[in-house]
Amino acid sequence: MKNPILYVLPSVVLMLAACNQNQPEQKALATATTTPVSVEEVHTSAINSDISVSGNIEGNTTVRLGFLVAGKVNFIAAREGQTIKKGQLVASLDPTNYNIAKQLSDVQANAVTDEFNRLKLLHDKGSVTESDFSKVNFSLQQAKLQQQLHQKNESDTKLYAPINGVLMKKLTEVGEIVGTGIPCFVISDISRVKVLAYIPEGELHFIKIGQRADITISALDKTFSGRVIEVGSAADVTSRAFTIKIEVENPGQSIRPGMIAEAKIKVNATSEMVLLPVESISRDINNQTYVYVVDKSVNKAFKREVSIGKMIENKVEIIKGLNTGDVVVTAGQNKITDGSLVTIK
Repeated sequence: MKNPILYVLPSVVLMLAACNQNQPEQKALATATTTPVSVEEVHTSAINSDISVSGNIEGNTTVRLGFLVAGKVNFIAAREGQTIKKGQLVASLDPTNYNIAKQLSDVQANAVTDEFNRLKLLHDKGSVTESDFSKVNFSLQQAKLQQQLHQKNESDTKLYAPINGVLMKKLTEVGEIVGTGIPCFVISDISRVKVLAYIPEGELHFIKIGQRADITISALDKTFSGRVIEVGSAADVTSRAFTIKIEVENPGQSIRPGMIAEAKIKVNATSEMVLLPVESISRDINNQTYVYVVDKSVNKAFKREVSIGKMIENKVEIIKGLNTGDVVVTAGQNKITDGSLVTIK
């Protein structure tokens, strides 16, 4: 009788060999389903609380000019962008109708003056009643006032600049009929300019008149120095933000109204906040911001919704959603989903 061990032993050897052959395949499969990612541990940082806001540039003084009388424009002195001096003629209307009206008032005033002088001689001799003399006196006053009115209308056909500045907008052309008081030109004094910006109510207590600010204008690729000159006393109804104005010297007049400016206001205070690289933040179809947090005990990344705050250099403030010590995916998150297996690089 043959020994049964001799039959069993080859079978065991074959099974062990098969297991050894499958182990590399299992390891390769596990490696293929695990995504390598870069991570950063969440911690708080003491950050200088300088306040950064965006705003629009506006002129130090801006006026919209229109004629006090109606008529046809027959002359415009400057083009948009040209410098205008205070008292300089900007434009004029055809004065023909006003000249004629002025001449008619002169004739009327002269006639009434002659009548007044004639009756005054008679009045002095007692030949004219007080009532008749008073009537001609009133007529003379009325004629003179009409004369002054038509003289003013005639002079109002010329429009003069009330300030030194730059012609920002020309809203009419030669030959156009314009009405009384319709804005035709916009002149702005830009020897100094203002940055009009909005501050959230939570940061308003940091802002004081006279504070220094660095103003960066990307269109000019330059940074200027400014100071806060106005702080709004009432919040905007919709945004709940307060307006502030920052004055900036503009000796070369390179800064123009309408440009976008970034203002960094120095407040000399620090605060503790959580900062993460911008690229670690994702948004879902509902525009909700989220990050992936790695659970090292199971080597998995899980989606975590977060609330973000302001940008500080190339990082973004995390207001809510993370705790100190959490491990957040900073690279490779576009290759994973909620619950994915990951390996940390």
